[in-house]
Amino acid sequence: MVLSTNVHSRRMTQRLRIAAISTVRSSKLSLLFCCLTLFLVFILASQTPSFLGWEHDNLSPPDYYDVSRKGYALLINTWKRNDLLKRSISHYTSCPGLDSIHIVWSEPNAPSESLKQFLNHVVQSKAINGRKIELKFDINKEDSLNNRFKEIKDLKLDAVFSIDDDIIFPCSSVELAFSVWRSAPDAMVGFVPRIHSVDQSKGNMNQFIYGSWWSVWWTGRYSMVLSKAAFFHKKYLSLYTNKMPASIREYTTKNRNCEDIAMSFLVANITGVPPIWVKGKINEIGSTGISSLGGHIEKRTECVNRFVAEYGRMPLVATSVKAIDSRDTWFW
Repeated sequence: MVLSTNVHSRRMTQRLRIAAISTVRSSKLSLLFCCLTLFLVFILASQTPSFLGWEHDNLSPPDYYDVSRKGYALLINTWKRNDLLKRSISHYTSCPGLDSIHIVWSEPNAPSESLKQFLNHVVQSKAINGRKIELKFDINKEDSLNNRFKEIKDLKLDAVFSIDDDIIFPCSSVELAFSVWRSAPDAMVGFVPRIHSVDQSKGNMNQFIYGSWWSVWWTGRYSMVLSKAAFFHKKYLSLYTNKMPASIREYTTKNRNCEDIAMSFLVANITGVPPIWVKGKINEIGSTGISSLGGHIEKRTECVNRFVAEYGRMPLVATSVKAIDSRDTWFW
């Protein structure tokens, strides 16, 4: 009787072990299946536009632009960096909304014939859909940062895309910014946000600090988009040249800084609205610039306070709005 009971007990124990092993194996298989499912979802998420049947920017030009709409003029500022100028124009010529290119030239020597021939060849060979893109050098006798905002008398288009020669954005990002600008043509629409804030250490609400990208990142707010990569209406070129206080232009020329802040002040003072920041991937192809010099933030802070004094108030308006392309965004 005892032997029978022991045998029965061992059989029950063995069955429980088998059941436990089976349960563990089932759990492992379930976990493996879940991991594979999550991996598949991740892969599909990265291919969201094509997965959902949407047209992806990198496959064909987005529908922001067609022949029935006006495009934009590229206003590119350069200084003794012909290699960067060539790379930039070679890239932007393939953007579908581009209609004309204006090179702000302030060097003491005129552009060489070889440079002109190269750029004209690039424009003719890379323009898509057989478009004819106008290429012009806007020659300036005086070396001043204000030259980038001189009025262009024969500019046929309303939209101006102001860009430095050492940064490149994908055409899809540029076309997105252009579409945003068309919805708010009086505003500045750009890729490089900056912020101003009250200088609490001064105990004076009329003293301000210029905040770099890290201040924007920390606070989630901005009040300027720099003209090194921004859309604005061509009328602001005329207003900057002819209506903005001459003392501001003289200040930027003397200090070789802050013409972009001056443009932000001008637009904000006229419109009373904030700029619009568009998310875009920036590719910096240059290595040096004004921002790399020592004391850059301090000089920019001086500019902000000088311009506030000129206008008699702080016209900049802060915001936390950011425009993104929802077709490339999985989580909203």
